[in-house]
Amino acid sequence: MAAEQELIDISKNNEVTIIRPRIKRLDATVALAFKEAVLKVIATGEQVLVLNLDAVQFMDSSGLGAVVSVLKALGSRGKLAVCNANGALLSLFKLTRMDKVFTISGSMEEAMQQLGT
Repeated sequence: MAAEQELIDISKNNEVTIIRPRIKRLDATVALAFKEAVLKVIATGEQVLVLNLDAVQFMDSSGLGAVVSVLKALGSRGKLAVCNANGALLSLFKLTRMDKVFTISGSMEEAMQQLGT
């Protein structure tokens, strides 16, 4: 549990839960732990999430898979927006066409607006 808490910061803004990875690389070495940490947040009943990627400089397919797993775990009852993704992360989302699946915003404020909060 302590390792997971070091992996992400969790904060609330009204009904929106903000998940901020505290790591520079969301890759195969941490993807599973990241996914499990966020799934625990969802298990507590949180259904509207913003994934703030401002600290993440690199993401591989394992990291992207973890983010997709989070979206699947939310299902149709939840919402997920991604914000503050740098150029390399945006390129990964576009290359994999995940930019069509995720709501991707340039800022936290934009993400909150897109979630309708």
